[in-house]
Amino acid sequence: MRSIVAVVWLSLVFISCKKDDSTITPTAPVLPPAGMYFPPLTGDDWETVTPQTLGWDVAKLNEAIDYAGTKNTYGLIILYKGRIVAEKYWNSWNKNTVYYIASAGKSVTAFLAGIAQQEGQLNINNKVSTYLGTGWTSAPPAKEDLITVRHQLTMTTGLEYNVPDENCITPACLTYKADAGSFWYYYNAPYRLVQDVIASATATNYNTYTKIKLADKIGMKNFTWVNYILWLNSRDMARFGLLIQNKGTWNGNPILTDQAYFTAMTNTSQNLNNSYGYLWWLNGKSSFMVPGFTVVIPGMLNPEAPADMISALGKGDKKIYVIPSKDLVVIRHGDDSGSAVLGPSSFDNFFWQKLMLAVK
Repeated sequence: MRSIVAVVWLSLVFISCKKDDSTITPTAPVLPPAGMYFPPLTGDDWETVTPQTLGWDVAKLNEAIDYAGTKNTYGLIILYKGRIVAEKYWNSWNKNTVYYIASAGKSVTAFLAGIAQQEGQLNINNKVSTYLGTGWTSAPPAKEDLITVRHQLTMTTGLEYNVPDENCITPACLTYKADAGSFWYYYNAPYRLVQDVIASATATNYNTYTKIKLADKIGMKNFTWVNYILWLNSRDMARFGLLIQNKGTWNGNPILTDQAYFTAMTNTSQNLNNSYGYLWWLNGKSSFMVPGFTVVIPGMLNPEAPADMISALGKGDKKIYVIPSKDLVVIRHGDDSGSAVLGPSSFDNFFWQKLMLAVK
């Protein structure tokens, strides 16, 4: 009997001293991705990362996404270092749905102008008439002669904007108001002619030029310019945003090598509207102007968003937000959220107020 008790006691001691792997084996922590990711140029593969891995507040993130969904958003993509954190579609959309991006396409044109300049085919400091010929406006010749491509890129051509059709690009519609560079006004007609300038300077159809110099290099599969307006799906918008986040380089392949131009494009371009670069909207500045008005408004363009955010903005709340400090690109595609404006809108602040509560 004593022997049996002794065996049982020794067995209990052995069991109690046995290593418990379930409690002392360390678990490798899940770390956020360190490097930048670029989706392949072909196929639908796109690497993802969970908000939990990033330490984001999932409930708050869902609130931001749900808010977007109530505001006529049809496509929403959030990238972190190029990886998809969230991708959501409404209104029967999917990743292949192509829709116009309105004036957000202006920022694509600014990028293409930089490529044409780095290749020596365009100089934005040249007169527009160098590329379009004299008489492209009905302004007095001496006044037309003042207008450069840079003025077109910065909305400072000095051409009269109070015309029946702001998209009219015939000389009769392009009349003199003030000397180029003397005032800022968001005016479509002079911008549209930037596309003609690039096509003339490069002797290439604008759709073809976009395909060769941009789309093929970053895998934009479903793009087209229709009557000066760019049509893209949400993922192709995200690809362009990722290219801008990486200062014109795609997966080690420099597409816009002229970094002086890139810096000028994404910073204050004139002393009239601090929040405007070369057809890009800039946050974090001391004041801003908005489409349709000539007044300067003090404060940041989007107070709820990071100060270093730059944005391609289009009518109907088409948005490409790029935030280098947070390694974020955010795409909002769809129809008007209810503000019915061309560029910045109330959607920007409300959405970013919610999203920043989620992002750590």
